[in-house]
Amino acid sequence: MNRQLRKHVVLVAAGAVVVATPAKELRQPPKARTWTGRIFGLPSDFRRPTPERIAREFWDPDSDAFFTPHAFGVGYGLNLARVTRGLRRRR
Repeated sequence: MNRQLRKHVVLVAAGAVVVATPAKELRQPPKARTWTGRIFGLPSDFRRPTPERIAREFWDPDSDAFFTPHAFGVGYGLNLARVTRGLRRRR
């Protein structure tokens, strides 16, 4: 598979994941919609992001995880608190 085709396949797959989550929620009755969950094994959150959730996505010193769920959207963000803790231990 050439490079250009791989790029298009990845973009289409990512687009499908992003569209699938809200579509799944919209098929439910309004009172049953949470706008959070998992799609194809990835965490998803389509609630309005708050400053606290955005900060926790990138800085969660209470978590040992390198990757934390996105504050908005599908997938993971990098927990910089965990990364810096690991770097400090190496020194």
